[in-house]
Amino acid sequence: MRIVLQRALSANVTVDDVVLGTIDKGFVLLVGITHTDTMKDVQYLADKIVNLRIFEDEAGKMNLSILDLHARDKETAEALGILSVSQFTLYGDCRKGRRPGFSDAARPDVAEPLYDAFNATLRTYGLHVATGQFGADMRVHLTNWGPVTLILDSP
Repeated sequence: MRIVLQRALSANVTVDDVVLGTIDKGFVLLVGITHTDTMKDVQYLADKIVNLRIFEDEAGKMNLSILDLHARDKETAEALGILSVSQFTLYGDCRKGRRPGFSDAARPDVAEPLYDAFNATLRTYGLHVATGQFGADMRVHLTNWGPVTLILDSP
């Protein structure tokens, strides 16, 4: 699995001008899945993401995770969330020619159940997880916070 994580002040995803998912503050995740991914990869990345210390503490250092902020107080918890968007193009290979090849991206029958399991796993941490529509032509709107953008790969 490959995930592009962006810390966001706000974000939403639309399909045909209909908002499907929205968050006030938290993470936008672009989620790519390849042929060899399993539930082990899902668990690894979900745990990694919710425990990443990329929010500032009182001293201004990146020392807090989204779980830390979620646990602080109810008002903060309600404003936090994760917007997860499937993104097969993360496995686009641009090394040859001028058109990306997508042979490393998992087919929908493999990718969609793992994407759904990934989102369900994130929800087990008590976080609000909004999503787009798997396989749809989506528009993702976000205000990057920092900016902070990280690329995570499963082992």
